[in-house]
Amino acid sequence: MGRDNFTKQTPLMIELKNVFVSFENQRVLENVNFSMHQGEFVYLVGQTGAGKSSLLRLLYFDLRPTKGVVRVGEYYSTTIRESDIPHIRRKLGIVFQDFKLLDDRNAYDNVAFALHVTNTPRKEIKKRVLFTLADVGLSHKRYSMPHELSGGEQQRVVIARALVNDPIVLIADEPTGNLDPTSSYEIMDLLWKINLRGTAILMATHNYDLVKKYPARIVQLKDGILSEISLNQLQ
Repeated sequence: MGRDNFTKQTPLMIELKNVFVSFENQRVLENVNFSMHQGEFVYLVGQTGAGKSSLLRLLYFDLRPTKGVVRVGEYYSTTIRESDIPHIRRKLGIVFQDFKLLDDRNAYDNVAFALHVTNTPRKEIKKRVLFTLADVGLSHKRYSMPHELSGGEQQRVVIARALVNDPIVLIADEPTGNLDPTSSYEIMDLLWKINLRGTAILMATHNYDLVKKYPARIVQLKDGILSEISLNQLQ
């Protein structure tokens, strides 16, 4: 489906309704309303401390709203049980800025780990891991340890790990933050390709050059308030 063919008739992946988040009486998010459908690519922008990480944490239920409702897939923050949280996290692909790879395992085993925890049969694990590593262009590096990979290659392993469970949404938190410009563009090309196949992507970023080169829907957090902006308003 991809971003160009997105319509409001496509399934709703994420919805935040009148969401407030406060820490020690300090408001971090204020009356946030946001929805995201299958196939969308959305940038989340804002200055450091604007609340981007808090918003992302809400989506994998690492944080609960002080007020309001968060919906991810068929799960709601008002009714989700603690035992359900691992299940929804397996339906989300999460890509971090600092990789979070297991240093004692090679690329193959880092990706396979995401399937082992769901008790996927070993034969199925091998098929899916090899397919996903090929998809991100790393078949030839499957036996390499993280320290033997470049930053861009490590991030490709992270993306493969995020994709191997066929997520309903890929959440990317500053995925190019630790990469040089060339590697950043390579990662964006990969994310662009993944989105064109129909995977919804929500990407938090400070890199406005990338946003301009790969234009998509933009939402901005400022002083805890989320609003949709155009490319021309990006500063």
